[in-house]
Amino acid sequence: MNQVGGSALDALHAASAEIFAGALKACNIATAFDRRLRFEGNTLHRLMPDGSGPASIDLSAYKRIFVIALGKVAGPMLQTLLARMKRRKGLRGICGANQLPPTRNWRFRYFESGHPLPNEDSFAAARAALALLHKARKDTLVFFLISGGGSAMFDLPLDPRITLEETIVFHQLLLASGAPINEINTLRKHFSAVKGGRLAMAAPDALKVSLLLPDVPLRTLDALSSGPTSPDHSTVSEVRQLLAKYGLAPKLPASIRAFFEREDLPESPGNKGWRPAFLPRLPWSDVRRLTSAASMSGEDEAFRDSVFEVLLSSHDLVENARTLARDAGYHVIVDNSCDDWDYADAARYLLDRFHTFRAKHDRFCLISVGEVTVTMDRTPGAGGRNQQFALACALELANYPGARLTVFSAGSDGIDGNTQTAGAIADPTTVARARAFGFDPGQSLAEFNACPLFTAIGDSVVTGPTGLNLRDLRLLMAESA
Repeated sequence: MNQVGGSALDALHAASAEIFAGALKACNIATAFDRRLRFEGNTLHRLMPDGSGPASIDLSAYKRIFVIALGKVAGPMLQTLLARMKRRKGLRGICGANQLPPTRNWRFRYFESGHPLPNEDSFAAARAALALLHKARKDTLVFFLISGGGSAMFDLPLDPRITLEETIVFHQLLLASGAPINEINTLRKHFSAVKGGRLAMAAPDALKVSLLLPDVPLRTLDALSSGPTSPDHSTVSEVRQLLAKYGLAPKLPASIRAFFEREDLPESPGNKGWRPAFLPRLPWSDVRRLTSAASMSGEDEAFRDSVFEVLLSSHDLVENARTLARDAGYHVIVDNSCDDWDYADAARYLLDRFHTFRAKHDRFCLISVGEVTVTMDRTPGAGGRNQQFALACALELANYPGARLTVFSAGSDGIDGNTQTAGAIADPTTVARARAFGFDPGQSLAEFNACPLFTAIGDSVVTGPTGLNLRDLRLLMAESA
């Protein structure tokens, strides 16, 4: 924590960290689950039905129940479901997560998948899920437990000739492009055999219940883990426009560039016109089934037996933070308008609003939820978008020596970029303290290497695994002298 700015800044650092921790604690998966669903005997009741699927499900009508859990919160979501569902015949499943749960059910296969880049287990988990889903019939109920991070943890190219190494390069290029998550995931959907609705298509006759813990805006839920069970409305034409927009095509491995350049590149499942897919000519039965014309006749037909439930979202995170800040005596304003902006643009915008409003209130807190983007033109150092944002703010806050101001930015999953820190806290003394430790803050920013700086001065936010993934939270806080 801050060593130079005195007790006032220390207290402000602590207040921001407490609001973040409290907001996370209030986002309880078990409580959220019980708010949406209740098992009662052989009946599953949907307590807040949204119009997708039936309001209740008779479990006795199904001989088999499959569960596919994927993403950063796959383990906690799976444990929560199993605790409520109790023991049932025909239960089998797959869990693909970057951290395996401490206790495991013998009916499930567990894979330690990679994030932010896929690994061998990412491919293995996807193959295992497809194999299991291909056994599903009308007497099968499938639960999909989907949280953020699944795009990397659960992947398999539509073209089986594309290797894991080539897929990793593809993901690296997307992450460095500066594109917002919905555009990145549009490209992933059309690349993958388990994204853009194709995972649901592997079990066309089963009743499918998707329980979602989104790390994307609620208006773009089909971007969550690249929408493995959601109908996709993006098109091949959009894919090619995005490749051109971000100059990605020349950088892609030759096999992936050739894949995207094919004239007969198949559309993903959704409400779109269909053309014959080239993939049935490739020697892979799973792909043949996923892209068959019979199972892609249209959105209503393809996804008619699908139920979607949002358990928690960034809305819950920001509302919890708002309540805690108000209870602590701060005047609170929420501004989420810079979601998916470039980190530098978001920093300028939020700081401008922050300075305007803090002048009117003795204790003020500006809250912003969502994610910022970072466009990298070189191999990055150690850091992530939250630390990059905080360091950009620190350079501006240096213009207010002696002021009681802090900027807190952290990921709700406890991980920021390629580090094991969640984010960082900046204040008007950050730049001076960093220079006293031998750092050049401007250089650290340019090299995407903010983590060593914040670690050295004691202003990294370290939470460890949170069991959540509800996007990033930013708190800009001020107190009058």
